[in-house]
Amino acid sequence: MRRIVVIIPARMAATRLPGKPLIDICGKPMIQRVYERAMSAGRVGEVLVATPDEEIADAVSAFGGKSVVTSPDHRSGTDRLAEAASKLLDDDDIVVNVQGDEPLIPGDAIDNLVVPLLKKNPPEIASLMRRIKPEEAANPNLVKVVVDSSGSALYFSRSPIPYVRYELPHLAMYGHVGLYGYSVATLKAFTFLEPSPLELTESLEQLRALENGWRIQMVETDFNPIGVDTEEDLDKVRTLLSNLEQPA
Repeated sequence: MRRIVVIIPARMAATRLPGKPLIDICGKPMIQRVYERAMSAGRVGEVLVATPDEEIADAVSAFGGKSVVTSPDHRSGTDRLAEAASKLLDDDDIVVNVQGDEPLIPGDAIDNLVVPLLKKNPPEIASLMRRIKPEEAANPNLVKVVVDSSGSALYFSRSPIPYVRYELPHLAMYGHVGLYGYSVATLKAFTFLEPSPLELTESLEQLRALENGWRIQMVETDFNPIGVDTEEDLDKVRTLLSNLEQPA
């Protein structure tokens, strides 16, 4: 039977917020917050943290979680994921890549992501998108995606896409939510592909898949992620979680 496993890549050497997986968020390290959210997904059988750092592995063990130690030399979290998956999983198992700085990720978003991968003719990759307002599209830190009539990604960009020359009331604009699902075999194959021209131009790893003819099935979600990259993000997440966890 195919296993569905969330793997969370995490490392101490973050550029803007060093050591952020272990930063306290309302009494728990951030990595524990992400881990517990992932565990709440009904379709997920197991959650693992992939890390090169003993401090993170020790913290995960302390709250009863599971981790796998990976090489410190990986160029991306996807490569770290592939090493962990290769060690522990079969090629037809499904991996969900959940970023270690997403302490508010809802379990149902993970469950919805997995659905296309369980179909008879699954895409190589599944990911999430959310409807955005036109004014959000100008932000280069918010990656935009356009899809075809079946919901498969046509292109991702930091620029506003599509370009709105004529206003159409029924046309939605979508922001990409960076959650990915794939089989272990697909994940391993991806890491053997060379970085592609569009990927290098936009600094978007998912364009490598599109440039190689792979299908990325997008699933719409209401989840608006708050990735913790700055002290401001951290304050925002702490406030939200504090309000959510106050006794009724």
